[in-house]
Formats: sequence, C-alpha cells, structure tokens
Amino acid sequence: MSAVVRLADVEVGTELPEQRYRITRADLVRYAGASGDFNPIHWNERVATEVGLPGVIAHGMFTMALAGRAVTGWTGDPAALVEFQVRFGRPVVVPDDDAGAELTVRGTVAALLDEGRVRVDLAVGSAGEKVLSLARAVVRLA
Repeated sequence: MSAVVRLADVEVGTELPEQRYRITRADLVRYAGASGDFNPIHWNERVATEVGLPGVIAHGMFTMALAGRAVTGWTGDPAALVEFQVRFGRPVVVPDDDAGAELTVRGTVAALLDEGRVRVDLAVGSAGEKVLSLARAVVRLA
C-alpha cells in the first residue's frame, strides 16, 4: 500500500499516477471462479463471435474493479473509497496469447467536496478505445 494521500495535498486538477494492468485469459478464468460469472463470452472465442463480439471479452465488473484499484492504490487506503460509478462503454477484448490486453487508468481530481471528500474522474481505456464512460470515484481523504 502506498502512503496515504492527505486532503491538504490535493487540489482540483491533481492527477493520479497512470496505472496499467495486463489482462490475460488466465485472469478471466480466475475472475470467473471468484465471481461465479462463467458466461462463455469471457472464455470461448466461438461463442463470443457468434453473439457479435469481436472476441473473448473481459468481465465488465473485472474492468471496473481494476479502475477502482487504481483509485484505492492512490489513496493508500481501500476504505477511503465511498462512491464509485461507471458506464460500460466498450468491451475489453482479450486475445488468446501471453500478452493479453492492457487496461490503462488515468484519474484527475475534479472537485473538492465537503467532509474531506474529493471526486476523481477516471479515463479508462484499452487498445486506444475508451472502455468505461462517466467513471467517477468519491474518496474521503485524511
């Protein structure tokens, strides 16, 4: 865990360190086991393409969780996250190779709220495409 971010150290425009996460098919299998979501679009190329997807895609909630990890990693305290919302814009296509897909998460403090809270707006992308829209987190800082 990183050092805890303090409210006095942030202002509107403060940028979170960019985070990059590698997502492989093995990660999707592990996430399916943990979440109970065994939908074949997350592991079977044939099924994914038959339903019109470009290939096997990451679970939306897994993508969201990685974006949340970027925020909690920045705060240094997972309990600091008090609100989190996203819209799923595009799927993260995960190729069947050792490289997988890369998810990039950037964040900017967009507003200082009351009670030591700040709103962080996130930009989450993969393969040059925005995959999460309206991604926002509210965190309570010390």
